[in-house]
Amino acid sequence: MATVAELKAVLKDTLEKRGVLGLLKARIRAEVFSALDDESEPRPPLSHENLLINELIREYLEFNKYKYTASVLISESGQPLVPLDRQFLIRELNAFEESKDNTM
Repeated sequence: MATVAELKAVLKDTLEKRGVLGLLKARIRAEVFSALDDESEPRPPLSHENLLINELIREYLEFNKYKYTASVLISESGQPLVPLDRQFLIRELNAFEESKDNTM
């Protein structure tokens, strides 16, 4: 029969492999930041330039599978939950898309 310590280790390993543990840690971090955030001090309005910069950072984070970091960026920056259209972003930044791997 397995010990409690062995069961904990297997459970932790399983949750890590499924990506659930990282998601839970990121969610807890976001909730802690949210709880500590001073609601009385308003955030500066999100300018067009900052919106584009944040979206480019989100593109980078999601491309590299940093989804937990991206979720914290979105919640802290006030960035819209729905990403900007990729073609719009490319036009606004005067960037180009590599056809091989859909990277900017």
